[in-house]
Amino acid sequence: MIEREIIHTTTASKRIFDVLQDVSQFLILFLKVSLELILRILQCVLPKKLKDISNEIVLITGTGHGIGRELALHYAGWGSTVICLDINEKNNLETVEKAKRLNGGAVFSFMCDVSKRDQVFALADRVKTEIGPISVLVNNVGIMPTHPLNQQSEEEIQRVFDVNVFSQFWTIQAFLDHMKERNRGHIICLSSIAGIVGLSNLVPYCATKFAVRGMMEALHEELREGPFKNLIKTTTIFPYMTNTGLCKHPKVKFPSILGLLDPKDVARRIVEAHRSDCLEITIPSSLLHINNWTRLLPDQCGCLLKDYIDSGVESDLK
Repeated sequence: MIEREIIHTTTASKRIFDVLQDVSQFLILFLKVSLELILRILQCVLPKKLKDISNEIVLITGTGHGIGRELALHYAGWGSTVICLDINEKNNLETVEKAKRLNGGAVFSFMCDVSKRDQVFALADRVKTEIGPISVLVNNVGIMPTHPLNQQSEEEIQRVFDVNVFSQFWTIQAFLDHMKERNRGHIICLSSIAGIVGLSNLVPYCATKFAVRGMMEALHEELREGPFKNLIKTTTIFPYMTNTGLCKHPKVKFPSILGLLDPKDVARRIVEAHRSDCLEITIPSSLLHINNWTRLLPDQCGCLLKDYIDSGVESDLK
């Protein structure tokens, strides 16, 4: 009888101890979350401290035109060593010439089809030998067929995934070892506002941009939980429609509020996000907050808001 009481008392004590331990862990979590919220509020009020990028070796995909070209010019202007990568050699060389006129960091041109894994890995070896291991990867390249799903060919769908998604896997796999060798790095990938909100005439494109978002979120967790926590950082960018030529028939209801973005401004915001170590941003920044709050509402509320904004792309087959 006494033994039973002792066992019962011991079991009860263990349960109480477990409960107290769980409560203490929850209180610690609550305190950490509260401190993080306070820190975030202070960051919004106080001026941002932007890190120096003048000594970085930056590789950018899709530098032949648009956002990629402007990114090359921005990074070169900051004194970074810039590696311009594009499948179009002529356009890429034009970007390099413009970047060199800034008298900033060294600028190099390489031609590569980043949708081909073997080409990307061969390029990574060549870059390491000729220039050195890179410290920053900017996955910018992308294509955007704009017509209804049942009018998208098998080849179009395959190609948009090859360029928009698989190329980012190949470059990350190929160049992540460069960053591990340097014991630091930053991976920046361009998704799109179409990676946050589904849009008509962009079903495959939206799927690829949602995929990039998932890839980057999972990659961030792998790095955060591994030995390179706080050493190799990630940033995902979600720009609104940008005037690069990809949006052949844009539909904009409020051009003064949500008009097409200037590639120069988008590139500037991307570099700023890099220097601020932002995990993810939309351009404009308000769109991420609007989407997050709207997702808390009933589905129909989101549809009503989208109908009111009435922005997107028309089919390019009309």
